[in-house]
Amino acid sequence: MNFNILRSIFFFCGLTLAHSGANTTETNPYHPDMCNLLKDFGAMTEKVKSMETRLKETEIYSENQILELQSKERTKIIFSATAGRGNAHIGPFNTDIIIAYKKVITNFGNAYSPVTGVFTAPLAGVYYFTIFYHGGRSYPHYLRMFKNNELTVFTADHKTESDGADNGGNAVFLQLQQGDQVYVSMAANTYVGGDDHTTFSGFLVMQT
Repeated sequence: MNFNILRSIFFFCGLTLAHSGANTTETNPYHPDMCNLLKDFGAMTEKVKSMETRLKETEIYSENQILELQSKERTKIIFSATAGRGNAHIGPFNTDIIIAYKKVITNFGNAYSPVTGVFTAPLAGVYYFTIFYHGGRSYPHYLRMFKNNELTVFTADHKTESDGADNGGNAVFLQLQQGDQVYVSMAANTYVGGDDHTTFSGFLVMQT
């Protein structure tokens, strides 16, 4: 309730009580109970206004929480994919190729493309990537992870007749800018297994 209205009520009630005290024998058309009722009504109105203010503050807080959760959801960038070619192996080829890991297991943020095999950073930050492969002894194995055109890490195994299947892998933290691309290249005249042993995964660790 407006403060001026409350002040008028209290002033009116004060006059009424004074009038009632000065002339107790005369009938008073403004009964003190009415003043008390008006005072109670004023106090109740103030409580309602206080509750409305608290509700508005709660709504603002809830909206901020929702926006924060939505922001966190947008920054959830995780992917994991396998070669996805069953028992068929990849290679050997007479030139280097980018491996397209076709079987996508997880792709939060849709930053990895199973068509091209390229991960494109949607946000600047520090990312963690891993590569693993499985292969036989018939050919050497040589996988290299690139950030744009820059070699970061690799994993390799030479051809040998003394062992059976080979497995290898590597991992790295990379600081990326928005739009940077990360992919795995297989060297010419090498090959890897095309099953779910051969994987490429990564996720955003922190924004920068």
